[in-house]
Amino acid sequence: MKRPRVRLSSRNQLAAVLACLALLSSARPAAAASELPPNLRLPGLRGGDLTARDLADGAHVLVVWASWSPRCRDIVERLQGLDERWGRRAHVASIDFQEERGAVEEFLRGKSLAVPVYLDRDGAFSKSLEVTTLPGLVVVRDGKVRFQGRLPADVDSLLEEHLR
Repeated sequence: MKRPRVRLSSRNQLAAVLACLALLSSARPAAAASELPPNLRLPGLRGGDLTARDLADGAHVLVVWASWSPRCRDIVERLQGLDERWGRRAHVASIDFQEERGAVEEFLRGKSLAVPVYLDRDGAFSKSLEVTTLPGLVVVRDGKVRFQGRLPADVDSLLEEHLR
């Protein structure tokens, strides 16, 4: 038996597509992306390491960036502003995505950045938290990832919400 074809109007097609997208996005396991890698160890540009143990207590604002990204050209100024506004409530740090130490040092030469820089050389940290757009933002409170995604223009309202 042949099934009759159902024709949807453009409005109904759009509604069906949006409903499918909503279902697909809600089916993604959120918990899988919200855990810090237990073996986290990112070397610091100026020495030391960033580990999961370091992120276990308190609030942390981590900005993921790369010097080759056009959207990260003003990252030093953005990080300085974040540190000035949020440094008393959270530890602000930056994570360079998949660059060699020399490239990061060259990019930062002549710029005064007080925020610590850690190197995610192979991108494993950023990928494990599904940071797919640079600059990215990861907000951690007491070892739990509260937010991971794009660093928004209005970061202050987002941080206010996640650092309460």
